[in-house]
Amino acid sequence: MRGWRPLLRLAWRDVLRSKGRSALVLVLIALPVLAVTVALTVMATSEVTGGEALERRLGAADARIWVDGSRRVAHGFDPDAGMTVGEGAGRALTAAEIAELLGRDVRAIEWRESQRAVRTDGGATQARVAYLDLADPLAEGLARLEGGRLPTSPGEALVNRAFTELGVELGETLTLGDGTTFEVVGVGEGASQKALPQLFTPPPPGAAPPSLGSWLVQAGGVTWPEVRVLNEQGARVLSRAVMEDPPPSSELPAEISEYSSDDAVFAVVVLVVVMVLLEVVLLAGPAFAVTARRQARTLALMSAVGGTPSQARRTILSIAVVLGGLAALVGVAGGILFARLVAVPVAQHYSSDWFGPFDVPWLWVLVVDAFGLASALLAAVVPAHLASRMDVVAVLAGRRGDTGPSVRSPLLGLLLLGAGIGGAVVGANLQTGGEVPIAGSAIVSVLGMILLVPVVLSALARLGGRLPLPLRYALRDAVRHRARTVPAVAAVAATVCGVVALGISTSSDAREERETYTPRLVHGDGIVTVSDATPAQWSQVEQIVRRELPRATVTPVVGVPERTDAYVDVSYRVPRSEDTLLDWAGGSLGSMTLVGEEIPSMLSDVSADERAQGDAALAQGQVVVFTNHPVDADTVRIKGSTWDDGTGRERTLFGPATVPATYVVVERTGFPAYGVVPTTVADELGIESGVVSVHVTGAEITGDQREAIGEAVAGFGTYADFYLERGYVERDEVLLLWVLGGLGAVLMLGGTLTVTFLALSDARPDLATLAAVGAAPRTRRAVAASYALVVGLVGAVLGALVGLVPGIAVTYPLTRSTGIWSIEGEGMTSVSGEPPMIGPFLEIPWLMIAVVVLGLPLLTALVVGATARSRLPMVARLD
Repeated sequence: MRGWRPLLRLAWRDVLRSKGRSALVLVLIALPVLAVTVALTVMATSEVTGGEALERRLGAADARIWVDGSRRVAHGFDPDAGMTVGEGAGRALTAAEIAELLGRDVRAIEWRESQRAVRTDGGATQARVAYLDLADPLAEGLARLEGGRLPTSPGEALVNRAFTELGVELGETLTLGDGTTFEVVGVGEGASQKALPQLFTPPPPGAAPPSLGSWLVQAGGVTWPEVRVLNEQGARVLSRAVMEDPPPSSELPAEISEYSSDDAVFAVVVLVVVMVLLEVVLLAGPAFAVTARRQARTLALMSAVGGTPSQARRTILSIAVVLGGLAALVGVAGGILFARLVAVPVAQHYSSDWFGPFDVPWLWVLVVDAFGLASALLAAVVPAHLASRMDVVAVLAGRRGDTGPSVRSPLLGLLLLGAGIGGAVVGANLQTGGEVPIAGSAIVSVLGMILLVPVVLSALARLGGRLPLPLRYALRDAVRHRARTVPAVAAVAATVCGVVALGISTSSDAREERETYTPRLVHGDGIVTVSDATPAQWSQVEQIVRRELPRATVTPVVGVPERTDAYVDVSYRVPRSEDTLLDWAGGSLGSMTLVGEEIPSMLSDVSADERAQGDAALAQGQVVVFTNHPVDADTVRIKGSTWDDGTGRERTLFGPATVPATYVVVERTGFPAYGVVPTTVADELGIESGVVSVHVTGAEITGDQREAIGEAVAGFGTYADFYLERGYVERDEVLLLWVLGGLGAVLMLGGTLTVTFLALSDARPDLATLAAVGAAPRTRRAVAASYALVVGLVGAVLGALVGLVPGIAVTYPLTRSTGIWSIEGEGMTSVSGEPPMIGPFLEIPWLMIAVVVLGLPLLTALVVGATARSRLPMVARLD
């Protein structure tokens, strides 16, 4: 037998003869292949690429040009992918200016999108309004008509199915929050998103698109140099010609190519693939070890008549080739079928975007196919190597022919384990990007642990001389049959290692969020904010809140209104100082600058003495300024500015002026206001103030009341919200922890049960001998349960110990913050002096770890003890 063909034929016969063991290996290898195939197919189907993607994004146009009002921008070949860098404030380009820059006549239509409130019977809903003439040939492919007709005038609209689910029908009239009305003349779907309500209507005639608007352009193709010319004028460009035939990467702007690396993502993907491959190999390893044990006499006879060690290895590996090939084919075929019938329809149902046609990424599927075959071969390598080194005389005499353990493997294991711990320490001390080396060190640690498992089992067997017979027998049998025991223990350990590491990182991340949570209001209070609302609308909002919450105290909050069509900035500066006042500020009141005669009650971090001091200062005409550190000054420089979205140019609203001030120190970071300006000072400076929010306190607000108020006020502005302060709300980290534990339990139970029943099948002669010398039938059950307990408990303890290292290490880069930035007034400046260190936060889920490490092995032992056969037919002890 010089070639592989006769060995493969023998392997096929062995697979058919040992149907149970073969089916086990097929399932172990085929399931990961099937899962990865399903995931790849769903991803490929959901990603719309090529000509279809361009049609969905460009229609029939040559380019889409966004006129953002920047002075200069830089982006990659696809402006929607990767990063975009913008400089300064410029102005929006008109269609005529675009034609002048391109040096030829162009045809352009406007495409502008905005988020608007649409009134409904229950109040209002947020919808995406697209101002686009769908009847124009350039817009072909951007939406499809399913009923009615396309809108042809600004007063007509086409709505999507998400609107019809709200009860909107053809012929009805829709009213926006600003009072604009549309007659629904068509029902259809946009080419991209489908989940949110969407409305298409032609833009008003003669209107040039403001910032965040765009032009669809027919220009006979827009080349990359022309894209760069438009970028220099502040326009982003999606060009059909560039996307279909992209230039070399060397032509990308320097500031873009600098950040175009995906090395971190690639490294994480590689780490996941390696861990999955390792787990599959370890789970399938015991099955091939038992196969090699069953083939021992055949291989010994082959060696006795002149067979070589390589032929013995190929005999075992040929079984792996047959099983691995079958598993890969079954996994790929089953994955494609499952994706086509189940996974893709389900994913499309829950996705907010439309998928493309069903697509199988055949290149990646072939890689996954090879992955399945490689898993089987790697799982069989060690049993095949041991089979080629067996003692032929001992096997033919009916004794075990296993060779002794290697001395070098434990030493290598210690080195790898030390390297893994060192890598985790290094990753924990990195300021950025420490997660990748920590994940890599986890794999190295697991590999080192695998090499140490035989030593641990041998030590336990020596120390277990006083244990009851079933446990003592299970330990020593595990040591005698290391080829099947070590992979099983290692598979359990690798699973527990991952569960413990992920559990620690998840719990620590939740602790960070819990301890750093900053409440926006007093617990139980609420705040209604509406952008661009008129005084009459604010009066209606107040009436709605009073109607829904008759026992609550409802107070309008007055300040400098913030607009959606322009950026409004009010800056506070200490004269002759560049120090920042607030380490970080977070607005939740509708404005960062309040106007009134007293400090509003919702600013709860202000002490009673400081509130009295501030109220007295406001009564004397002084501005109250909030700061995180003492300030030795009695005046403040205040200035208000705005940047209009249409032109991008700065316009002064008031100031700059230096006025009397009192500084109030607050400890809280993320304070919701820069300061409070007295009404008299606001009038002197020309500050246009108004209601910016409505504060609610003094009543128990239920979830239904909150929802009713939110729906009722949604139609009064572009962005309307009713926020209710409930404190830190626990995320689903507890559920996630138990999901992780459940996945670990499935893998642990599967691995432990697999190797236990394989071991019991292999140990039938030994158990028959026990029965022959007087052992009770229940002894076999006890031995079976003990073997499961040894595999599960030893693996779980080792995995937990190893998993603590990357789990604790990853909390440092994950939950540690090394600096605070201050956003205040005229830009972003760093905190003076040494920035404080926040974190790291560490929380170890001991209960989940205890359940996985102690509870699951005991459960597995009980399951095995209850299902194992207590009586066996007598067989010969020696073959």
